[in-house]
Parts: sequence; structure tokens; C-alpha cells
Amino acid sequence: MLKNFVRLLGEDAPVFRRYAWMAVAYGVLCGLTIGALVPVLTRLLAGDTAGAASWLLALLAGVAVCWGWRRRVEQAGVRVGVAILQGGRHRLGDHVARLPVGWFTPHNTARLGHAVTQGMMAVAQLPAHVFTPVIAGVVTPAVLVVALFTLHWPLGLIALVALPLLAGVLLLTARLSRRADDAFHRGFADASQRVVEFAQAQSVLRAFNGEGNGTRQLEQAVEEQRRSGMRLIWVSAGAAVLNAWAVQAVFAALLIASALWMTDRLGAGAAAGEVVAVVVALLLASRFVDSLLEVAGYGEVLRGARGQLDAIVALFAIEPLPEPELPQAPRDASVELRDVRFRYAAGEPDVLSGVSLRIAPGSMTALIGESGSGKTTLLRLVARFFDVDQGGVLVGGVDVRRMSTAQLTGQISQIFQDNHLFAGSIADNIRLGKPDAIDGEVMEAARQAGVDEIVARLPHGIDSPVGEGGARLSGGERQRIAIARALIKDAPILLVDEATAALDTENQAVIAGTLARLRGRRTLVVIAHQLSTVAMADEIVVLEGGRIVEQGPPALLRESRGRYAQFLSQRKAAKGWRIAPQGVRS
Repeated sequence: MLKNFVRLLGEDAPVFRRYAWMAVAYGVLCGLTIGALVPVLTRLLAGDTAGAASWLLALLAGVAVCWGWRRRVEQAGVRVGVAILQGGRHRLGDHVARLPVGWFTPHNTARLGHAVTQGMMAVAQLPAHVFTPVIAGVVTPAVLVVALFTLHWPLGLIALVALPLLAGVLLLTARLSRRADDAFHRGFADASQRVVEFAQAQSVLRAFNGEGNGTRQLEQAVEEQRRSGMRLIWVSAGAAVLNAWAVQAVFAALLIASALWMTDRLGAGAAAGEVVAVVVALLLASRFVDSLLEVAGYGEVLRGARGQLDAIVALFAIEPLPEPELPQAPRDASVELRDVRFRYAAGEPDVLSGVSLRIAPGSMTALIGESGSGKTTLLRLVARFFDVDQGGVLVGGVDVRRMSTAQLTGQISQIFQDNHLFAGSIADNIRLGKPDAIDGEVMEAARQAGVDEIVARLPHGIDSPVGEGGARLSGGERQRIAIARALIKDAPILLVDEATAALDTENQAVIAGTLARLRGRRTLVVIAHQLSTVAMADEIVVLEGGRIVEQGPPALLRESRGRYAQFLSQRKAAKGWRIAPQGVRS
């Protein structure tokens, strides 16, 4: 755990090392201060009041030093926590910024958000509030072992052997509790997902499950969470009891050894000093056990914090896409795939299987095919969301793996089906594509994307706020702003993933017109299902099962009566559907 903690701190690790040494020193001071009880009680019970008084002064001085040193240790722990919240978050942010865009799924984004907020806060609190008593609770008994050896070596031997045995018990209970904790968090995540799904899908559930049967999956997830929660409670309670029993067993062993020692010495006619030694040994044994009980009490806290720390370290362990040492600049705006094979995870089937394709600069290529045919994956590989498993993806004649991230992103703009708008004005969201754009450039991009029509009817014009996630605008309006954002970037290659899907006729026409104006000026790679968009393409590529099954100009493919011709007939038939009045036959 400490190794991962130091790794999280990175260049701030010396701050933690200094704190750790101060905490160890605090434990030693506490042990020595408690050990000062031995001469105090020995002399006091022997009637040496003057000797006891001098040692009592030393004891009180030790208490004062421990109190002052504890404050310094806590301040050092706070500095470690601040280093984690500042430096640790920055390091995690820098690392995540180098991860492939394809990693940012909803699940991984949720992991990241939890780690940055709750995870970092929980870990940052450890030095000041947990590590100090735990370190002191381990070091102080080690010092007391030496004192017990000086009084009666069997007691010291029992205490010494007990330390690794107790460490083993704590590790065992921590492992058992962690398994139960992992199961509970999996159940909690599943139940949370089902609750959100249940809330978002009310219209569907009420339409098709009028009797409330739609709650079955939610109830199952909640029940599984309840069972995992009960297991966690039982295991955690059992772990706490087992830890306490182990410590109490050590105390019982020390008591038995002390009783045997007392019996032996009394039977041999022990002097008063030997009886005093036994009493003092019992007192040290009690303080020895108290420290161990404090460590055992923090077992569950450490287990929970370790889970948070492991989740953060797991994020750091994700490998970013490699950057070339000598990046090569693209020569033009062409796009090429050479025998590309790709799968999202080992053991899964290929999403793309041997795809080879060349898109000329300034041309427009439309990708069509059924859902799951690999169209979106192809676009993502061009933008280097992931690296291919086999083959190569070239932009401007250069493999994307030999280009720097800045070179590649400068070459490509992207428009997705679901685009995110940030809280701010319309101008702010458009300017994301080119932060230094002047107002005239923003308005020109807005005009090309049809945003000027939206601006004209809003009270604050281009400075009108869009709301969180663009909540104040319709889906078509958000899509137009996203297109303006891509246009103002002025990249030579534009990737469009179903930009007109689920939009009304007016917005479809605006976006199709924008793409038509860009023909010949930029390299367009478009995934589309609208006939108007597909028909304007210079080249059509039909994907099926991760392979290219048909490719060529629209007119040629239309005459070949292949997959594209089938696509046309299906779209025309769907476009001609109508609802006839009752009694009228068509």
C-alpha cells in the first residue's frame, strides 16, 4: 500500500518520506516515554522517592515532547494530503490526457470521476488521520518489546513472536473483507445503473409494461446489492472480532507468563523488588496490547482506503498510446487503410477484418452498412482512438503511429451523432474548435453551419447561453453548433458519424447543404443513411461484417445491382410509406 502511495505522489514523494520518518520517531518517543514508567514505579514502590521524582520529571518531559512532536507530525501529514490533492490530481490529469480517446467509455469516465473526487479525498486524509496512529501503534509496541525483555525475557519473547502473528491475522482479515467489499461495490454499481435506466426509460416501460413488470431487473439488482451488503457487514464484523480476539490472545499469553513468573518467584521467596518487576511488566503488557488494539481498530479504514488507492493506481497503469520520437508531418489530406484488422479486446471477434481503402484528398466518401458492420470503428481508427492490431492507417501518406497527437488532431475535425456542448454561450462552444478565432470567423462558421438562423431568434444572439450539455437547444440546433465548431477548426479532413441521424427534415437539409459546400475543399468521410447525403459522395464504401463488400462511384454501384442498389431500394420504399385512411386501398 505504501508503495502505491509513494507512486501516486510522484515527485512529491520526499514530502511523504519526511512525514513517515517523523511518524516513526513519534512512535519511538511514545515507546520510550511509556518505558520510563519502569524506573518510576520501581523506585516508587521500593521507597526511593527522590529517584522516582527524577524519573517522573523525565516522564513528564517525554509526554510534553510527544505532544509537541505529534502536532508536527500531523502538520506534515496535512502537507502530504495537500500534495495528493494538488500534485496527484494534476499527474492523473496529465496521464489521462495521453490515453486514447476510445478509452473514455461511460464506465471508464465514471471510474475517473470517482477517483478524482471521492478516491483522492479518501487517500489524502490517510496521513493526518490514519497513518500516524497506525505507525505509532506498530513502532511503540516494538520499543516495549525491548523493555519487556529487560524485565523478563519470556515476556519479551512472547511479545516479539506476537507481532508477526498479529500482522498475518490482520492481512488475512483484510483480504477477506476486501473480497466482500469488491462484491458490494459491483452490486452497488449495477443497482445504480438500473435505477438510472429505470428513470430514463419510463416512457418505454409504461408503454409496454403497464402492470409494472419493468421493475423486475431493478428489483433483482437491488436484491443482489442487499445480499452483498449483508455479506460485507458479516465479514467486516467477523474481521473486527477476529482481530480483537488475536490481540486479546496475546494479552492472555502475557498474563499467563506473568502469573507463572509471579508464582515461581513467590515460591522461591521473592524479594519485594521482584514483585515490583512483575507488576511493572503487567503494566507494560497492558500498554503493549492497547497499541495493538488501536492498530486493529484501523483495519477496516485501511482496507477501504486501500481499495480507493488501488482504483487510482489502476488508472495510472493504463498505457497511453505511444508517441513517436521523430514525428513525421502528413504530406496531404488523403486517408488510407492497409489490410487493417482490429478487435476491441482479446478473445473477441474482429470488428474490421483485412480492410484496405484509399480516400483521395478533397474527395467525399460515404460509408454505409448495417449496424455493427464496422463503420464507426473505421472512423475511430483514422482519428486514432485506438491503434490497429494489424496493418496500418495512414493520413497524408504517414502512418498515424508516426505522427504526434498534435499533428494528427490538427489534420482532422470530427462530427459525431451525439455531440456535447459545454455550459457557456454559442460563441464559446464554436470557438472551442479554434480558441483564438476572432468574432468574424465565429460568425462565418455559424453561417456555414446554419447557426445564424438560430442566433437570429435568440435575445442575446451568438452570446446566448446553451445551458448544461446544451439543454436549452434542440437536438438539431446542438448538431449545427457542433458542425460550426468543426468547421472553424479548418482541418483538411472531416470525419462525420451519422450527423443527420434522428434529426428533422429542416436540420437534415441544413447539414446536407453544409457538406455539399465542403465537397472538393476538404476530404470528407461520412457515415450516413440519408439518400441525399450518400448520393453526393464521390465514392461509396459498403461494409458488412467488418469487410468491404462493395466500393465505387454511386452511378456505377447503382447499375451493378449489388448491396448499394439494395440500400437504395430499401430507402426509397421506406420514404414512400404512408398511412391510408380506413376504407381506402392503395
